[in-house]
Amino acid sequence: MSRPEQQSFALHHKRCHCCGDRGASAGGQIPRRDFLAIGGLTLGGLALTGLDWHSVAAAATEAPAPSRTPLVVKPVFMYEIPQRRPQTSWRSWGGVQTQEDANQEVARIQKELGQVRQQADFPVTFLPPAPVRSPAELQQVQDLAQADAIMVYGAGGPAAIFDAVLKTGKPMIIFLRHRSGPVSLWYEIISPRYLHQHTDTLAVKGVDNGDVVVDSLDEVTWRLRALCGLKNTLGAKIVAVGGPGGWACPQAPDLARDRFRLDISTVSYEDLAKLIQEARGVDVAVQSAKQSADKYLSDPGVKLETDRKFVENAFLLAQIFRGLMAKAGARMMTINSCMGTIMPMSETTSCLPLSVLNDEGYFAFCESDFVVIPSGILLGSISGRPQFLNDPTYPHDGIITLAHCTAPRKNDGQNLDPARLVTHFESDYGASPKVEMRKGQKVTNIIPDFKAERWTGFVGEIVEVPFLPICRSQIDVAYQCADARVAENMPGFHWMTCYGDYSRELAYVLKRLPIKWENLVPVV
Repeated sequence: MSRPEQQSFALHHKRCHCCGDRGASAGGQIPRRDFLAIGGLTLGGLALTGLDWHSVAAAATEAPAPSRTPLVVKPVFMYEIPQRRPQTSWRSWGGVQTQEDANQEVARIQKELGQVRQQADFPVTFLPPAPVRSPAELQQVQDLAQADAIMVYGAGGPAAIFDAVLKTGKPMIIFLRHRSGPVSLWYEIISPRYLHQHTDTLAVKGVDNGDVVVDSLDEVTWRLRALCGLKNTLGAKIVAVGGPGGWACPQAPDLARDRFRLDISTVSYEDLAKLIQEARGVDVAVQSAKQSADKYLSDPGVKLETDRKFVENAFLLAQIFRGLMAKAGARMMTINSCMGTIMPMSETTSCLPLSVLNDEGYFAFCESDFVVIPSGILLGSISGRPQFLNDPTYPHDGIITLAHCTAPRKNDGQNLDPARLVTHFESDYGASPKVEMRKGQKVTNIIPDFKAERWTGFVGEIVEVPFLPICRSQIDVAYQCADARVAENMPGFHWMTCYGDYSRELAYVLKRLPIKWENLVPVV
């Protein structure tokens, strides 16, 4: 542990009384956030080296927040053309019986998927539909390997085509027609003949009832949204300033690398301090920070209730964070020891820079807690909206208070919520946004576990935006279940919260990791 980190640890250890007693000595308690520093420094990661202000600033100007990578989907139309035979059953159920029927169905598929692409709130690309009548024909499809997911239209044909699709290892959505076009053969037999394999239970690995859609393009769309989120999560690059950690869970970064294949690059606090000092000596950087502060504070929805210098320093720090992400080829970052180590070197807090970066389309998390960060990456990649990493309290009377000293303002992905700029609560220093989130807003809440095996959560409603003497951005969230159900299903520590209901998408993709998802509030 470096000297600044040791000093920060000692100061917080002495003064903070909000922390758990896990690992506490007789003389006091280890602050909850300092578990992060211990874990991060132990585990480390691939370090970014050769950093200087010139290269970081150049990278920052070249790269705005990257967009999500499109999900590439290959439609496969499976069918057969029966031949009439006398005095016997010669055709199966279904409305596709001739080659002309098949050609019309391919055109219908192209038209429908064009509508899905135009209306989707996530990036998706559809390859040309491939009509196939056998596994051998599927093997001849040249662009199948380019796809992230395969959408199979089960008009007819042998079950072996489904098997061949599963062997590619790609997610499969099975689309069947009842009223949206010529009725599908597999509308009748997908459950008994394929999913159950002539038994009483599901019998095929890699596909289940959740992968079957009848008629509804909306049902297709949310599944594709979920898969787009998963694609943009697995293998994601993230910068960890001060190293990766995990609240009371030192193995969290390794679990994140293993389960989500996260590519974690580290930046030492020594290098960060150097970059801050160099940036302060560059007039262009300083003036840019002041101009950004001017623009931010000119918003009528923002009230300044702290020293303006903290805000200007925050925007200088944001410039550095952008550059570090660009240097790493990442759109995501987190910062360790943000409760103390950052403050003397930046002369502000990291709260406002992280808030601003989230509003710009980056993924920026405090505390370097890799227990919860993967959930924020996944939920943000699904929703296309900023995430609120927060501290939960205790559920009671149908509500729970969620709070943290950093929060995004563009929570719906488009509009900025009002905010008061105040100090970070526990230090009474710097600039922290007290975001006035929207009352009546539905929010998805994820509660990740330390083992990355079981996530719980629920969709609730913001019913109050208080200003208690706790972390600055605060919401009271109401839920429609027993308090005990929530209290008994709160693994880990930090929660992740996002505007909107994305519970279906989470359940759909978490099974593929596999992580168990338990929705605490019954789905109506």
